[in-house]
Amino acid sequence: MTIASISYQKVKIDKGYTDRLLEVNLSDKTIAVKEIPQTTKEKFVGGRGYCLKLVYDNTTAATRYDSPENVLAFAGGPFCGESSFAGTGKFIIGSISPLTGTFCDSNVGGYFFPLVKNAGFDAITVTGKSDSDVIIFIDDEKGTISIKEAPKTDSSLFETETLVNGWRGESKPNSIAFVNAGIGSKNTFFGCVNSVYYDPRRQRCRAKQAGRGGMGTIMRDKGLWGIVVKSNLRGGNTNQPVDKKRLRTAGTNLRKVIRDVDPNELRLARQGTTSLLDLMNDHDILPVNNYKFGRDDRQEMVSGKIFEEKVFDQKHPDGCFAGCTLACTKGCEAHTLTTGPFAGRTVPVDGPEYETAAAITNLGIFEIPAIMEYAWYCDEYAMDTISTGVVIAFLIEAYQEGHLTKDDTDGIELKWDDKETLFALLHKMATGAEGFTGEIGRGIRHMKSWISERAAGRNGNDRKKIMEELELFGMECKGLEFSMYITKESLAQQGGYGFALKGPQHDESWLIALDQIKNEMPSFAQKAAALRWFPLFRTWFNIAGLCKLPWIDVRHPKAAKTADPAKNLPTIDCYLELVNSTLGTKKNLDDLLTESERCYLLHKLINLRQGYGTRTHDRIPLRAMAPVFIDEFSSRRKYYISYLKEKTNLEINGQGDAELLKELQNHRRQQYEILTDAVYAEKGFDLNGIPLDETLQRLGFTEPEYQKIVDQARRQV
Repeated sequence: MTIASISYQKVKIDKGYTDRLLEVNLSDKTIAVKEIPQTTKEKFVGGRGYCLKLVYDNTTAATRYDSPENVLAFAGGPFCGESSFAGTGKFIIGSISPLTGTFCDSNVGGYFFPLVKNAGFDAITVTGKSDSDVIIFIDDEKGTISIKEAPKTDSSLFETETLVNGWRGESKPNSIAFVNAGIGSKNTFFGCVNSVYYDPRRQRCRAKQAGRGGMGTIMRDKGLWGIVVKSNLRGGNTNQPVDKKRLRTAGTNLRKVIRDVDPNELRLARQGTTSLLDLMNDHDILPVNNYKFGRDDRQEMVSGKIFEEKVFDQKHPDGCFAGCTLACTKGCEAHTLTTGPFAGRTVPVDGPEYETAAAITNLGIFEIPAIMEYAWYCDEYAMDTISTGVVIAFLIEAYQEGHLTKDDTDGIELKWDDKETLFALLHKMATGAEGFTGEIGRGIRHMKSWISERAAGRNGNDRKKIMEELELFGMECKGLEFSMYITKESLAQQGGYGFALKGPQHDESWLIALDQIKNEMPSFAQKAAALRWFPLFRTWFNIAGLCKLPWIDVRHPKAAKTADPAKNLPTIDCYLELVNSTLGTKKNLDDLLTESERCYLLHKLINLRQGYGTRTHDRIPLRAMAPVFIDEFSSRRKYYISYLKEKTNLEINGQGDAELLKELQNHRRQQYEILTDAVYAEKGFDLNGIPLDETLQRLGFTEPEYQKIVDQARRQV
């Protein structure tokens, strides 16, 4: 049933933009089409920049994730949907997060936003709350936008082909794409959003996930089951660039690099990101047992080679949007479920990505069927595989360390390398069980408080001391759970996680391969400089509507001859050609970095406005810097003793392991604080992480409202 509807006049794309915003208020069921101001376009570009601006303008310091005025924003960028170039299916979803309490965003691929853009919109905002579940339906063919009753299902994936067939009418099934969130998003703070599209080659629907920060939780809290778009997306230069020939040449050059390099490096087109399982394990970076260990001999049982040869269907190209020859969106066509409400059914599984697989090794489990089961159910429930796995790993360690008992866990014994533990917790938290499993869906930051309170009450212990112990291995920062890399031996990646504005997510600053594996930033100064440059350029991809993998994971053969191979500058030239041929501009790399820095600064200001964003919130748990317990130290004792001899003034004369561990921990903490000072100076912040007045001025934040946020933050530290 249609609840509200408007007709609209479609605006054609010109130079990558439609300059139109779709606003939907679910409280009063109003729909409006508005023009995006030129100043917003010039300063914030698109994608993440638009989401930041829309959330900032329409929320306040008092806004929480479940406030009716909270904005759930969706935006592509000027290059989103350009099929002549690789990696252009990406878009951003941003809002005030239930996990972090401030702005968080997640990027995701697929056909959804290219179709939205083709239908006439650069961004969508959803505010208010519906008292019953609804969908927003954008019908480009009819020229209507409607609010309709939602399908009578909490399934995210299981009935998607039926839904697509019902919505498409006489159109092709790939004219429909949608985003939705399932029952797990209702019952946890880390609900994800599925970006669902029809794959005509496989003749089924596929899904990519916007996993981080609880965007699915916000969607379902608003009573929004999903957003559907129906649009006939034609091939070619749909973004209407100024110079089509120049753009096609840039796209051809990038695709050639991908075809020539990827088969001999990460093999993303054959293994997807599961290839990282081998690479990370080889360098002590693969998380095992809540990031305690970085390597395990059992990893060979879940090697990317096995996924390539025995799991993934290699019959069809696997790009998540047209024109991408990287084709890393892998999938398995038949996995028979053994647990949960769908046990016994055989289902296709999209992915898994490295992060999902590593979430399972982080529980001490090295079995591909368990990885596939976990991947499918997290997608079906619409729960972030990273946060879900890291929360469970934290709880197991807290149980093993005596901070939790069976009385706390509703009788569930929490063990490493135990599928029963994993799936008992997963199914219960997703479906809204009360008690312990109802609490754990709120994330590690909440659970540290919950556990310390119960443990203190049970034992008469000092709650503050228990909390301090939990904080040593509670792998969250800013309320967001860590993504899946051991950072003990990479100071650059420690900073990459700690200084990331949304929390420890690798899309903002993934430096571990460049720092620890390739050793391309050995000096302290190089690490500090990289922690300014790389987050800015990576942020640029999120504001442009592009995937980072063709740049960062496929090293151009000519990069080695440049002064800074890690930046992969020859490939950046392809992106500059994309920008200038589309927009008719003469931008250089510094221009792109300035655009990104402006968006980066707005995110910092939102964090400060919401009560976060200072140095305190950039600190990371000890386990991200060093071993916490003796068994961690002992697992690499020879390495750590050699490190202490080389990096410190400590004379080793028969000290016990406990004393050596303490020395190592203190040294690593000091190094992180020194790095923090250096990075803040690089970014134009003071020693508390607050932007300097000249930084605001340089980037055009001259309005009094921005200065007020900064001044208030300075008074509070």
